[in-house]
Amino acid sequence: MGEHSVVKAPARNLSVWGYVAVVVAYLVVVQGSSLFLTRDLDSEYAAPTTVDAVWRSITVPVGLSLLVVVGVVTALGWWRPVLVDDKPVRPWVIAVPTIMLAAIVLGTNYAGLADRGLGFTALLLIGALFVGFAEEGMFRGLGLTAFRRNGFSEGKAALWSTVIFGLAHATNVISEGPGSFVQVLVAALSGYFLYLVRRRSAGLLLPAVVHGLWDFSLISASVVPGKGYFGPVLNILALVVLTVLVLVRRHQVEPAR
Repeated sequence: MGEHSVVKAPARNLSVWGYVAVVVAYLVVVQGSSLFLTRDLDSEYAAPTTVDAVWRSITVPVGLSLLVVVGVVTALGWWRPVLVDDKPVRPWVIAVPTIMLAAIVLGTNYAGLADRGLGFTALLLIGALFVGFAEEGMFRGLGLTAFRRNGFSEGKAALWSTVIFGLAHATNVISEGPGSFVQVLVAALSGYFLYLVRRRSAGLLLPAVVHGLWDFSLISASVVPGKGYFGPVLNILALVVLTVLVLVRRHQVEPAR
């Protein structure tokens, strides 16, 4: 061995139940810190209207959960499989992020954000991107890698990482009540579409950014108290269009043999 050779530590294994335990710890951190920081805050779920509400309900709790993801990925030595995806899909799948980005651009409440100010908007954008990178890292990064490494077929790895992503949103019942169960279905759908974005873009960066901007757009609809906004209708419409598109072309996702 040459004097400049570097011996890399082998990646560690993580069982499926070990991954579930990591998800539980992640949820405890984000939900626990959010409950603690917002205990005296009069604000609805995902509807911050002040800078104080943004950092206490989103930026800090999700930032802490992002640190959990970074720590686990580092401990496992999984940076490459988490950040890079070596399983390509057919070219038409580019329609998935394109439709999602179109809904984001058209549905964002620019007037409401302008009313709140630049500082509020910048902090909300940072917090939303934290959400994108934390959740994509945990579910499409760690989750997908864990299922793949434990011998699951690609279809089952996609299914179970998506199901767990959806179920994780059921924990919002703590702050939102029974209405959070609708989020489980919506999150599962969007999670599968983000899985396709990951494979089409060959990595974690694009789905994380799309995820963050998607949440930013949705939250922007509620930043001005007492004023509704049509933006979320476009997000829902985009999910319906994507569902139909993926169902119709479900046998044309994998590359032709």
